[in-house]
Amino acid sequence: MNESKDEKYMKAALAEAQKAYDRQEIPVGAVVVCKDLIIAKAHNLTETLNDPTAHAEMQAITAAANWLGGKYLTGCIIYVTLEPCAMCAGAIGWSQASGLVYGARDEKKGYTLVKGQLLHPKTKIVKGVMEKECRDLMLNFFKSKR
Repeated sequence: MNESKDEKYMKAALAEAQKAYDRQEIPVGAVVVCKDLIIAKAHNLTETLNDPTAHAEMQAITAAANWLGGKYLTGCIIYVTLEPCAMCAGAIGWSQASGLVYGARDEKKGYTLVKGQLLHPKTKIVKGVMEKECRDLMLNFFKSKR
């Protein structure tokens, strides 16, 4: 099978989500890619840091901005296993990321449920990359909690 770039980077985001799962965090992972190089990797740390804003995307944006030496992620693509919430979509918008690729849809708290433009108008969006794997990890996590 010829793996697409999106699948390659989503696998890296899934590896981060697995780290969250292993730490008993909601299993969401994110990576930021710039010029075919992963410049940031992160996963949810809300329980670990006792911080409701410590979502994978927020952690990845901060790490990428530090790596780049500036606040804008122009030319970068953010890969995340779950559709970002409104907070994360707003941060992605403010970062001016060139692309957002996500796996599973978040039917309860995803940014697409919010009216208005949260992402930068030029951000290209790709949905459903490795959706089954991303969704299954999330479902397995919550089954283990019941």
